[in-house]
Amino acid sequence: MTKILKDRTEVKVRFGEVDSMGIVWHGNYVKYIEEGRESFGKKYGISYLDIASNNVMAPVVNMSIDFKKQVYYGDVLIVETEFVDQEAAKIVFKFTIYRKSDNELVATAESTQVFINMKREMIYYPPQFVMDWKKKVGLI
Repeated sequence: MTKILKDRTEVKVRFGEVDSMGIVWHGNYVKYIEEGRESFGKKYGISYLDIASNNVMAPVVNMSIDFKKQVYYGDVLIVETEFVDQEAAKIVFKFTIYRKSDNELVATAESTQVFINMKREMIYYPPQFVMDWKKKVGLI
C-alpha cells in the first residue's frame, strides 16, 4: 500500500478577496492553494526554503481548479493538500477545499511544479535531496 502524505490548513476569506457580488473571485483560489502548498512543505520538510537551500527552484508549470460551490467573505476554508508521488522530476499536489462551517466541498485542484537549477535550466531527474526526502518520509 502506498503511503499518503496529506496536510490540512485553514484559510479565512478576507474582504478584499470577494467581488461585487460578495463571492470569492476565482483567481483568489490560487492563493488558497499556495497556502496549502506552504503548509504541506512546512509540515513535511519540503518547503520552498528547503528546496532553495539545495540550489534548486520549483516553479508551477500547470494548475487546474474545479469550482463546486460559492464561497463568501468571512467563510473559513479547509485546504487539504495531498502529495502525488511519482518517479518524474516534478512535484504534483492535489487539493480539496472545504467550507469549514458545513464541510461542503467548494473546489478541487491540482498543481504541477518542475525543478530547475539556478541558471533556470530544467532538471530532468529528481534531485538527490528529493530522493533523500522521499526516504525520510517513507515514500521509498
